[in-house]
Amino acid sequence: MKRRECAVFPFASQNHNVRDWIRAHRVNATESVLIVSFLCSGSTFAQSVDREPAAVVELGGAPGWNLKDRGWSFGPTVAVEVTPIENWLELETGVTPAFGHHSTEWATDLLFKKPWTLSEKMEFMFGVGPEWVHTREYSMTTNSVGGEVVLDFMFWPSAKHRLGWYLEPGYEYNFGRGHERSIGISGGLLIAIPKLRRKPNKA
Repeated sequence: MKRRECAVFPFASQNHNVRDWIRAHRVNATESVLIVSFLCSGSTFAQSVDREPAAVVELGGAPGWNLKDRGWSFGPTVAVEVTPIENWLELETGVTPAFGHHSTEWATDLLFKKPWTLSEKMEFMFGVGPEWVHTREYSMTTNSVGGEVVLDFMFWPSAKHRLGWYLEPGYEYNFGRGHERSIGISGGLLIAIPKLRRKPNKA
């Protein structure tokens, strides 16, 4: 009977030590996996932030149709877009001169856009905002305030988002005299302005 006790108890204590060793190394392995995952996600986030441009310039043309007098107009358009809140808010300000049959109109707008990333090469935004309109028609000059709603489709041939193109259909309502309403679509090139990289300070 004693011989059995001597043979069993050392084996049980050895089993107990083995289980403790496995548990300790299992915890260490789990901690190591969590640390590596955190570091990888941090580096991925840093890369996505670095890839985000400082601003995007839009250059193109903008045909429009006045729903009140059924007149057409066309002119160039230029705008600059920045991202103050990633994935939530983009601000765009631009100027568009529109040349009609008997009138010339300069519109300056400020749009607040909500972006959605459909893929690495395609984005969609819904925007709304005010605009200031300076109109010269039949030798008369007027200034008025209006509102604008747009749908912005952005296409990037490369996932680096350096150069692309866009289409932006929109609806405008003028709060001035006549309450003119118009629809139009602008389109053209997208040019990304990269962020300036800070050089490390030399000790």
